[in-house]
Amino acid sequence: MPEGLPHNPYFLGDLQPMARLAAALPAAGAWDALPTAVVTAGMDYALIVCAYLRGAAGGAFEIAPYISTESTGASWARTSIYDAGAVAINTDTTSSIQAEGLEYGAVTANLEAVTYGPIPLHGTVERMIIPARETGVVGTPGQLSISVVLM
Repeated sequence: MPEGLPHNPYFLGDLQPMARLAAALPAAGAWDALPTAVVTAGMDYALIVCAYLRGAAGGAFEIAPYISTESTGASWARTSIYDAGAVAINTDTTSSIQAEGLEYGAVTANLEAVTYGPIPLHGTVERMIIPARETGVVGTPGQLSISVVLM
């Protein structure tokens, strides 16, 4: 645990908000229409914890974390992945950056838990949303819950 956070279990319970309550994913592979905003103001990191129960063999889900640096959540930016380009003498370097979606495919018929992160927030991200969708068997969407552990 990062230094400075109190070791009070009541306080820590407040730092694990639900970004998505356990429910079936939307039909036909559609994204969640109204994802729940999680207040992350002042936090340094966020760990995304997903619990997925596939709807059929081959079930999979995708999440797309978005962040906002505005307290109202008026504008959102998708989290990104960065790949540094190769450095060579006498040549400019081009690095790649892309918006990142995260996909997980179930391996059993049981409830599966998977984590992603921690994502650095640097104390400047005010809110986060994490829309999700079924990407495996879109005709039989699974159930997904998402919690966020803030540090």
